[in-house]
Amino acid sequence: MSKNANEQKVHWEADVYDQSMSYVSQYGEDILQWLNPSHGERIVDFGCGTGDLAAKIAARGAEVTGVDISPEMVERARIKYPELTFQCANGMSWRSEQSYDAVFSNAALHWMKDPEAAIGSMISGLVPGGRLVAEFGGFGNVATIVEAVRETLQRHGREEEFVNPWYFPTVGQYAALLEKHGMEVRSANLFDRPTRLDDGEEGMKGWLQMFGTAMFPQAGESEAGQWIREAADSMKQTELYDRGVWTADYRRLRVIAIKK
Repeated sequence: MSKNANEQKVHWEADVYDQSMSYVSQYGEDILQWLNPSHGERIVDFGCGTGDLAAKIAARGAEVTGVDISPEMVERARIKYPELTFQCANGMSWRSEQSYDAVFSNAALHWMKDPEAAIGSMISGLVPGGRLVAEFGGFGNVATIVEAVRETLQRHGREEEFVNPWYFPTVGQYAALLEKHGMEVRSANLFDRPTRLDDGEEGMKGWLQMFGTAMFPQAGESEAGQWIREAADSMKQTELYDRGVWTADYRRLRVIAIKK
C-alpha cells in the first residue's frame, strides 16, 4: 500500500515497490479474510498502492474503487488492472461521490498524520451498518529502525532535522477516535509481526530508501544515501539482523468497526 500523509516528501517508485515490498500485499491477504467481500458489494480500498489487494477484492465479485495519493502507484495499478477503478486523491480530504458497503485499508493509515481527517474520509460514504476493516502500524512499530535513524542524525549534529512521518496509535487511542466518529468498534488488536525483508543483505537499505527517507526530508540525495548506509550498518548489532537476513520490527494494529 502507498501512503497518504507525508507523501509530498516521499517519491514512490512503483516498480521497486512491487518487486521488493511484495510482502506488504501478501500480509494484507490475511486481513482480506476479515473483510470477507461478497458479490455485488461496493468496497473502497483506501491506500490501494499498486492495486494487488483491490484486484483480490474484485475477484470475489465486489465492485471496488482503489484510492491512493501517489500518482506513480495509481498509474501502475491502472496498468496492471485496467478493468478496475483507481482514483488519485489525498486520503485526508477524499470524498466519495457514491455510497459504499465497506472500507478496506492495509498498511496505509499510519501515514496519515491527521487520523480524524482520515477517518472522516473513510466513512464519508459508508452506509449505516457498513464496515471498516483496517490494519496499519501500531504503537511501537519499527521502533528500532526509527531510533537507529535518529541516532545517525544525532552523530552528524542534525538531530533537529529528524521528522516522525507516521502515526502509530495504541488500541485505546484509535478505538476512541472511531467511536467519536460514530463507529462501533467490534475488534481492535495490537500485535507484533516481525517481517523478513526482501533483498538479503541489502534489505534494510532498501526499506530505508523506500520508506525511511521521510524521516529526514531535508537531506540531499548524497547525504540521504550516506545516512541510510550508516543507519543500516548500526542495526547489524541488533536483533533485526542475522547472517545476511533483515527483519523489520513491525507492530500492527487491526481494527474492525461498524458504522452506526
